[in-house]
Amino acid sequence: MRGLLSRTVDGVLRRSAQRTPDRTAVRYADRSWTYAELDTAVSTAAAVLTEEHGLREGDRVAAYGHNSDVYLIAFLACARAGLVHVPVNHNLTGDDLAYILRQSDSSLVLADPDLAGRVPGDLTVRPLRDDTGSLLQALATPQPFDPDRDVWNLVQLLYTSGTTALPKGAMMTHRALVHEYASAIEALDLQETDRPVHSLPLYHSAQMHVFLLPYLAVGAENIIIDAPEPGQIFDLVEAGRADSLFAPPTVWIGLANHPEFVTRDLSFLRKAYYGASIMPVPVLERLRERLPGLGFYNCFGQSEIGPLATVLRPEEHEGRMDSCGRPVRHVEARVVDEDGKDVPDGTPGEVLYRSPQLCKGYWDKPEETREAFREGWFRSGDLVVRDAEGYLTVVDRVKDVINSGGVLVASRQVEDALYTHPGVAETAVIGLPDERWIEAVTAVVVPRGEVTEDELLAHAREKLAHFKAPKRVLFVDELPRNASGKILKRELRDRFTPA
Repeated sequence: MRGLLSRTVDGVLRRSAQRTPDRTAVRYADRSWTYAELDTAVSTAAAVLTEEHGLREGDRVAAYGHNSDVYLIAFLACARAGLVHVPVNHNLTGDDLAYILRQSDSSLVLADPDLAGRVPGDLTVRPLRDDTGSLLQALATPQPFDPDRDVWNLVQLLYTSGTTALPKGAMMTHRALVHEYASAIEALDLQETDRPVHSLPLYHSAQMHVFLLPYLAVGAENIIIDAPEPGQIFDLVEAGRADSLFAPPTVWIGLANHPEFVTRDLSFLRKAYYGASIMPVPVLERLRERLPGLGFYNCFGQSEIGPLATVLRPEEHEGRMDSCGRPVRHVEARVVDEDGKDVPDGTPGEVLYRSPQLCKGYWDKPEETREAFREGWFRSGDLVVRDAEGYLTVVDRVKDVINSGGVLVASRQVEDALYTHPGVAETAVIGLPDERWIEAVTAVVVPRGEVTEDELLAHAREKLAHFKAPKRVLFVDELPRNASGKILKRELRDRFTPA
């Protein structure tokens, strides 16, 4: 694809700046940047990082900030300077924050002022914006920077979500991410004329690498906002400023449940992307009924592959609403059993990937790297079923399958059954220790209105085989999740497992 978009991450921007220098590239708050201005800002920031801080190729630079134009510039500046960008969840504090900063051995932390005080005192911090000496202030004096990088160089450490263990830093190269951008552009129909709004955290690989960077590659005008606030999103769509939106299922559920969802004019919205976790089929059906002209794309993958691995396109939804689609151009997939042998279509197995999009392994974790890769194939940990046409359907995470009475139960099927009840706003199904059942199928539910445990248990038994139906329903005000929208089932199991 056009020389793979100039082969390096920052080269993606430079190429667009050469093609359409005066076109608006990014808007954030009251600031906007043309492609030429954005490219100049990236070179200036690269010069500042290397000359003022003495950073050298391969040094790690942590980014600990909220969504902003400067956050984007800092990432591209690291790419241009040959530095390794380490995006850090801005919700992390204490030991969780210190673990990533120290495990990555970051030489510098770029932080927003309201977060800088959380950074361990022995680390060097520079403010990203809104403070004296910030990176934003430095951009006022343009400086040239002549990059000299190799496509095999590391450009980012993408730390895994850590829902089952300590986070691991997936080592991403320029080559891996640029291949992923090319896959995303093709599979998701990204066009220069699209008007995307980017509301999910930019430290997360999905918003940054599946949407913002690929959209910069095609020359679109991008709006960055602080968070997926329904009112602001509805305003942008109604005003004709946004026609493309990515959000995890938890956010789409929030939009669908918002009282203004049925009253606002959302007809300008043309492309709806969802991913990061499984979308309940009943919720997807409700969204499609309300917005019949909207094209829905299911995006599936994980950080280690950039993160896009498969896509279910709008025209592919009929008859396979629960599928995550087929592998994108630069990804091969196999479905295997516990011994690594391919399983027949229709049989659950772990999906393995082989791709130039894959990470080189985990930073300073050789044992985990060996466990994750098998003869060039990456073990995803996702349990899927493939049909005869090559479409994959996610059954569960391998570690989230429930062993109830010696029979394996996939939590997703139970969750989909519960979502058909009007009294269920959100649910997560987990296995809890049980003397009789080994693990008891347990539904944790955020209720909508008045609903009882007996009512939901009876509803589930009508929809499911008896061994799959929940043994208990636990009610909560909200489900714990990470910033990408993934529900933290490990936290739920810890919370409700008897001491």
